[in-house]
This record gives sequence, C-alpha cells and structure tokens, in this order.
Amino acid sequence: MPALHRIAVLALEGVAPFELGMPSRVFGNARAEDGGSLYEVTVCTVDGLPVASDAGFTVGVGAGPEALAAADTVIVPPTHAMPGLLRGEPLPPALADALAAIRPGTRVVSICTGSEVLAAAGLLDGRPATTHWGHAPEFQRAFPRVKLDEDVLFVDDGDILTSAGVAAGIDLCLYLVRADHGTAVANRAARMCVVPPWRDGGQAQYIDRPVPEPTVATTTATRAWALERLAQPLTLAELAAHARMSLRTFTRRFRDEVGMTPVQWLTGQRLDLARQLLESSDLPVDLVAHRSGFGSASSLRQHMRATLGISPIAYRRTYRPALVEA
Repeated sequence: MPALHRIAVLALEGVAPFELGMPSRVFGNARAEDGGSLYEVTVCTVDGLPVASDAGFTVGVGAGPEALAAADTVIVPPTHAMPGLLRGEPLPPALADALAAIRPGTRVVSICTGSEVLAAAGLLDGRPATTHWGHAPEFQRAFPRVKLDEDVLFVDDGDILTSAGVAAGIDLCLYLVRADHGTAVANRAARMCVVPPWRDGGQAQYIDRPVPEPTVATTTATRAWALERLAQPLTLAELAAHARMSLRTFTRRFRDEVGMTPVQWLTGQRLDLARQLLESSDLPVDLVAHRSGFGSASSLRQHMRATLGISPIAYRRTYRPALVEA
C-alpha cells in the first residue's frame, strides 16, 4: 500500500479554530474504495507548544516544526494575532525559521488570511494569490509584489495555493483531494462533510446579494433543471423562459446569486461532468463530449485546454492510465 500523503497544519497564536480543524475533517474523510486512509494530517506549532486560539481556548498539539519539514503538504490557517504583517512588520523569527525548513517541492497552502503569513515569508512574491476580500486593500499595500486576485475563491499556482475566507478553504481542500485522487474520492469526502462537492476556484468570493429576498423569484429551480439536461444544447433564452423572467432580469439575478454569468456557470457544470465521466468510465471522448453537452470532442478539448490546460486524453491518463494505454 502506498505511503500516506503527509499534511502538516500550522497552528499559530490566535488561530481561527474552524479553519484549523477544516483540513483534518476534509482530508480525514478522503478514503480509498476499500475505506483506507489516503492522508495523514498532523497539527503542529512552531515550537511544539500549545497556542491560544481566537475563540478563548488553548489548542494543544503533538508536533513541532519537524512536522513542516517532513510534510508533503503544509497548510497555514488564518491567525488574528499578527495584524502587524499588513503594516510591513516581519514574521516572528521562530515562525520564519519554521517556514524556511519546508522542503523544496512541498505543496504549500493558505486558508483565508493565512496568505499574509506566506506573503510575509516571501513565498508569494511574483505569484498569483488570493485572500479574504475584506483584507484585500491592506494586503495589496503591504505586499505589492504579489499578484493578488481578490475576486476568486482560490488560486492554484502549482506548488502554492491560496484561498479566500472560511468556506473557500473547504473548496480548496476538496479541490486538492480531487487533484490527488479524482472526483469519486472528493465527492465521497464532501458528502461525509455535508458540503457541496465542487465550486470552481474562479467563482466570485463576494456576492452583493447572496440570499434573495423571500418575495423575489430566484434562479435555483432553473439551475437544478439545467443540471438534469446538461447534454442538451440549452440556450440563455430557454433558461430565462424556465425561470419565467426576461433575459435581462434572469442574467442579472443569476449573477447576483451565483457570482458568474449563466453561460460561465453552465460551461463549468459541463466541464465538471466531463471530468467525472473521464475519470469513472471508459466512454470514448466523443461520447463524453456529447453526454456533457459540448457536442463534439474538439469542443471539449478546446474548453478543457482553456480552463484546465490539459486535453481529455491527458486528463484521463492521470486517473486511468491502464485504460489509455489499452
């Protein structure tokens, strides 16, 4: 049996408990088909000693900075005890030393304002990243070398990934499970956590009106209707007609509720379905394209290359190499 992927979660003074516990819950529920664990999650501190959370209780841990040096993935949750980072203050020496001990090639992840720690360590210089939208202006002033995108849920820049606040951290953890072990494993973990299995990282993190007024019609039923008909060539007019709205009203309300246009959302749902079919079935690419609503293999290839930077065959090879070789 292959070795477990080692994840070290760094608890800093003033850590937010919800975000601190998030990786253990998500990765702990990521299981192989036989029920075996796929990850080993260790919570550590920079010196192995307990730290005070921002919720009025102390967090005891079983490991120190050695866990960071041994990890395959390091996750930094947010802390509210270092506001000086946004004023240009350096990292505490013990924290800087602990981060410097992370092995080259280790995957480094921040949740919410944990990105400030990575930025202060210089790990985000010249790289795209995100953080909580409420901290974005101060972040940009403090770390001008970071290519900040405050409008997305998370950013994947290879060996460094950053997410926005709270729920976006769950999205990023599930995204990592999906990247490591495929859709089926990620979906099972999501069901165990009772959270949505997939939100695209490019989705807007801040929506002006996330919950419509009770008296206002929503697009929820139309989205559910469309998900049952992804193979069909749905048009914006058909979606608006189902919602019993004008095109203009439907488009505006959809953006208010979802954070993207109906076409962007529909394309994302079709890509998600295509990925699931490529991972879990032996259907030819032409049929995968048809069932996911892209119509042709060339259209599917175009969308996958534009969004994921990979072809359907190359994507399938990642998860089902024996099938591709056959």
